[in-house]
Parts: sequence; structure tokens; C-alpha cells
Amino acid sequence: MQRLKLEAGDFWGGLAAMLVALPSAIAFGVTIYASLGGSYAAYGALAGILGATALGLVASVMGGTNRLISAPCAPAAAVLAAFAIERMQHGMPEAAIVLLLTVLGLTAGILQLVFGGLGLGRLIKYMPYPVVSGYLSGVGLIIIGSQIPKFLGTPTGTKLWQALAAPATWAWQGMAVGAATIAVMLLAPRLTQRVPAAILALLAGVLTYFGLSLGDAALLDVRNPLVIGPLGGGDGGSFLDALLGRWAGVGQLALQDFAALAIPALTLAVLLSIDTLKTCVVLDALTHSRHDSNRELIGQGLGNVAAAVIGGMPGAGTMGATLVNMSSGAKTRYSGLVEGVLALVAFLVLGRLIAWVPVPSLAAILIVIGVRMIDRHSFGYLKQKSTMLDFAVIAAVVATALTVSLIAASGVGIVLAVFLFIREQIGGSVVRRKLYGNETFSKRVRTHEEMETLLARGDHVVVVELQGSLFFGTANQLYAALEPELKTRDYVILDLRRVQTVDVTAAHMLDQVKDMLAERNGFLILSQLPQNLPSGRDMERYFDQVGLVRPESPVRVFAALDEALEWVEDRVIAAAALAKDEEQALDLHEIELFKNRKAQTLTAFAQCMAQRSFKAGDKIFARGDAGDELFLIRRGAVRIMLPVSDKLSHHLGTFGRGAFFGEMAFLDGDARSADAVAFTDTDLYVLSRKAFDKMAEEHKKLALGLMEGLASVLASRLRYTNAELRVLES
Repeated sequence: MQRLKLEAGDFWGGLAAMLVALPSAIAFGVTIYASLGGSYAAYGALAGILGATALGLVASVMGGTNRLISAPCAPAAAVLAAFAIERMQHGMPEAAIVLLLTVLGLTAGILQLVFGGLGLGRLIKYMPYPVVSGYLSGVGLIIIGSQIPKFLGTPTGTKLWQALAAPATWAWQGMAVGAATIAVMLLAPRLTQRVPAAILALLAGVLTYFGLSLGDAALLDVRNPLVIGPLGGGDGGSFLDALLGRWAGVGQLALQDFAALAIPALTLAVLLSIDTLKTCVVLDALTHSRHDSNRELIGQGLGNVAAAVIGGMPGAGTMGATLVNMSSGAKTRYSGLVEGVLALVAFLVLGRLIAWVPVPSLAAILIVIGVRMIDRHSFGYLKQKSTMLDFAVIAAVVATALTVSLIAASGVGIVLAVFLFIREQIGGSVVRRKLYGNETFSKRVRTHEEMETLLARGDHVVVVELQGSLFFGTANQLYAALEPELKTRDYVILDLRRVQTVDVTAAHMLDQVKDMLAERNGFLILSQLPQNLPSGRDMERYFDQVGLVRPESPVRVFAALDEALEWVEDRVIAAAALAKDEEQALDLHEIELFKNRKAQTLTAFAQCMAQRSFKAGDKIFARGDAGDELFLIRRGAVRIMLPVSDKLSHHLGTFGRGAFFGEMAFLDGDARSADAVAFTDTDLYVLSRKAFDKMAEEHKKLALGLMEGLASVLASRLRYTNAELRVLES
């Protein structure tokens, strides 16, 4: 493991991050506990500070992502506050709720450890954007709604609509403090970037509060409802007493109380994980680094477990503090450690001063944070018809979060996102292209007569290039595309190289297609089945498991589309009774280049040609070899291969009986540009350029005729190739 050294930039980055994270942590803690009434706002402030401390000391070191700052965050505040309010409505004692909140944070931390241990870090960060956007917007609105009563200075426990409907309960002093805080929070970034806006805003709120106290002596009472009050229950911030007090209500909890933690803890763990990994992704982009998602989840889980043990609030990797940390010169993860240490120092040194922080000022900071969490850009989705359903998902998540709960919102969002995914898969066509056997051909070089046969009878063959996902949502679409072909084609070739997923419904549909073709003595042919789908599944093995491509099945499988086409073309030509016995070697007059030649011409050429034989797999010549010979195939087949590496070659074409190859070196005398390998046992006529030139001196007309024949055959091949390219381009 690489040893890291604390640098000056890490200290200044940690200091700046602490100044950003601590006010927010205090505000989040107060948000959670203030709903319990009495002096619990002070418990909340303490929980925020202890959470920032534990996460800084543990998560930064164990997570390992350089420059990442972990601290209490808005999603945690929203989930825990909603949980606390729900428990209050069920009549649970306040002390029991305090402990249950701590256990909830502990359970979420343990779940994060499980996520990291199981390697789920890569999956969590791929949560659909509409779900995350709707959830964060819902959290922002919940935070705003919960803070407005505190901003207005209404009595503790007053709900939003009660506060808005009762202006007589508003405290103008609290509103003035909150307004000053918001003004500085918004204006400070325009004036200076050296001091975090949250610090200046909080300072402005404190100064405004004490300025108002000059005219109202009641504000100088540390236990008045407009300030946090003594931390730890009135002793000015006793760390040990506050810690022990967290676990005082353990005897009041019943088994059903712990059972009620399951879904909230899972929701909290997922949200904190998403928040952290989202920050890590942004940090990677800014610093050209790469974080370890699973290790970071383990680090965050340990940090949240540590926070719960000491009574702190859980949290995650936070964007604002992380960016401030990075811009202040931090280089390593020790900057997060510095942030945690300084948060603890601030608590121990400034504990009594923190008691005087105005609650409306914290509420104002959270209102600004809540407004910034709302994804206003999502309204742009309403402008395009294609994205209106994505906006509907966001709106549904927000509405569920506001009317039911954040827990229900996450479930609704994921379900709707699944429907969106299915809609997207169904909306796209699984058929990329459809070609017929008289429009596209294999790489096997055919004689003119064979090509004419393929042009005339190739419409019995259809090649369907598939793409995307073959699953229950697209199986009917694929069948609709294949159904017209099943009635008229003898060979249906499915090119599967671009298919990414396949399920049993699609496999069953292909089995039905196979049976329908078999009734007409037709064939279903599968080519280029992916061996490794994105899911890790081997498609051919899967098709074998579901009974589609077993040895006794009439389905044919080929490694490449070209091989499938060549097999089908051979059968089409054979059906037309044009293919002759491949075991019988052709005489010179039967080869296309010399057809309809006079006997005298054939005799002259035969005298200057050699005959050679090769076994299947023998190399006739290799790329780079010197050579000037033209090869004419009497029997067998030859493949032309282009070497790509020591072990890999690309198939350029196959030449069958009656065709010729090697004409390029024969014409220009350059080295061979590819390998020629006997695909089957092969007999050849071989005409060297030296022998041809010698014959040409005596029989110029014969030599010219050969050259014209070469040009004619090559031109014919080029015409077929051009026609195929035009079809492919269309």
C-alpha cells in the first residue's frame, strides 16, 4: 500500500472543509431532533458535530478516496426527521426515539459494509437519474417545509400549514435573523471565495441576533426557543455526559421497534451510498483519478457505525465540502482526517458558544440548501415529447415523498424506472437490417454461373441482423418481423452479434420459429452468437440449456455470418443442380477463365502450367512471400486470410473449384499481401509469370486473351461487390 504524507494543502483543505461542513451538520442535526421538543434541538446540534467528527476520522482513512469529505447530509436529515416524526405520532417516548435514531444510523452503516463486501458499489451508483433527481428534489422540498416554521420562529413542534395559518405565532426577531442569513448566503459568493458562504451567513445570523438582543433582554436567555441551547443537556457541552445520554433509553425499546427499522435503514443506506458514489464520480472527473466504489462503501459504513456508537448523525461524501477541500489545496485522504479532528476541536473549544447559534439562522441555511437540491433543470423535460415520461417519474417520486414518505418514494421511483427501461427497449427496433440472399453474399468467390444462380434463387434466403435486447418485451416485435418470411423463405439466418441480452421468452419464440420452418423443410440458422453477453452469459450454452440448439435440433449455428451464408449458398446451388462432384478435378477447359477456348489455345497454356496438390490446412503461400504465380483451382477450396497477430487472422474470402487467386502478384510482381490456405484437399493449376511471358513472346494473341479473361472475371466480381455495397448502404 502506498504511504501517504500529510501536506500543508491537506491541512488548509481540511480546515476549509470543516468550516463548510460543520454549520450544515449542526443544522441537519437540529432538523432531526427539534421535532422531539424541549431541549432536543441541542441533542441534534451535538449529533451533527459528532457525526462530522466520526465520519472525518474514520471514513476518510478507511474509504481511501483522496480529497473526499464525509459529513452529515441532507438525505440523512430527511429520512431521520421523517422517522422521528412518525414515531412521535405513534406515541413513542422521546428518549426511546433518540436511541432508535442512533440504532437506525448504526444499521444503515452495517448495511453499507454489506454492500461493499458483496461488491454492490458498482451497481448502486447506476441508480436511474430520474429516481435520484426526484428523490433529491423531494428531500429538498421536505427540508424547506420543515424549516419554514423554525425560520418564522413559531413554537417547537408547529407544522408547516399550522405555522403559515397562524401569523400571530411568528417571531419577527427569528424572521429578521433568518432573512439576514439568507441574504449573506446568497451574496457572499459574489464578494469572496476565500471564506465559505455558510460560515459568513451563520456569522451574520449570530450578529443580527445579538444586535436584536440589545432591545430585547429575553434573547439573552440561553434557553429561549430561538437558540440551540446548552449542548449535552445544560452543562455547556459535556462530551461524556452527552455520549452516555444517547443510550439511556435502551430499556424502553421493544422488539417491534427494532423490526420497524428494516425498510428505513435500507433506504438510508442506499441513499447515503448513492450520495457518496455520486460525489466520488464527480471527484474522479475533476482530478483524473479513479475511486474504488466497494472500498469507499466499506469506509463510509465504518464511519457511520462509528458515528452511531458515539451518538452522532450518519452522513455521506458531500459535494460542497469536497469541492472546497480540493480547491483549498488538499491532495490526499488525510484532509478528511484533518476535517474530523478540527470538528472535534471546535466542539470541545466552542461548545458553549454553539449553544447561542440561532435556530432561524440554521433554518435559513437549510432552506437555501433545500432550494439548491431541487432539480430545476428537470422542467426542461416537458419541452420534448420523448422526455415527458422521465419528468413524470421525477414528479411521481416527488409527490410520493411529500404525501406518503421518502421510503415509499424510493420504491415508486425504482418501479417506474423499470417501466421506463422496458418502454425504451420496446420502443427501439430489435431488427437492425433485413437482407436477402440475392443482395448479400459470402466471401466465397463463385463462378459466373453460380452467381447467376444465387441472383435468381437467393430470395429463398433472408438474413436478419438483430440488435439490442431479446426479452419478453421485444419477443412479439421480433416474431412480427419474422412471420412474413416464414411463409416464403427456406433459410432464415439470424445474425446475433449485436444482441446484448436474451431471456427464456425470446428463446421459446425462436423455438417456435424453428418448428414452423422445419414443417416446410426449412432451416433456422444462427450466426455469431456472443460468447460473453454483458450479463456474463454464454448465449450458445444458454440456447442449449433451453433446448434450442441441442445436437438433435434442426437449428444450425455458425461462428460467423460469412460461414452461414456460404453453407446456404452451397445448398441453393446444389438444389439448382449446378454443383458438380467436388471430388472430381476439373480439366483446364472446365475452368471459367478458359471456357469456350480453342483446343490449340488450351494445349499451349497446359504446356506452360504446373500442377500441385495440397492437404487441408496446408499453406499455399504466406503474406510477404515473393511470388508471381496465378493459381487455378481444379478441386477443393482455398481461403485467403489476412494475419492480424501471431494467433489471429481475418478471413478475406474463399475461392472454390473453378476460380483463380494470386492474380495481384501475377500482375504486378509485388510480394503476397495475404496468406492462402487450403481449406480442403486441393488440386491446382499453377501458371508463373515467367512461363506466361515466355509463351507470350510466341503467342501474343493467346496472352492478350488471358489478360482480357482476367479483367473480365475481376470486373464481374467487382460488379457483384458494388451491388452488395449499395444494398448495405441503404
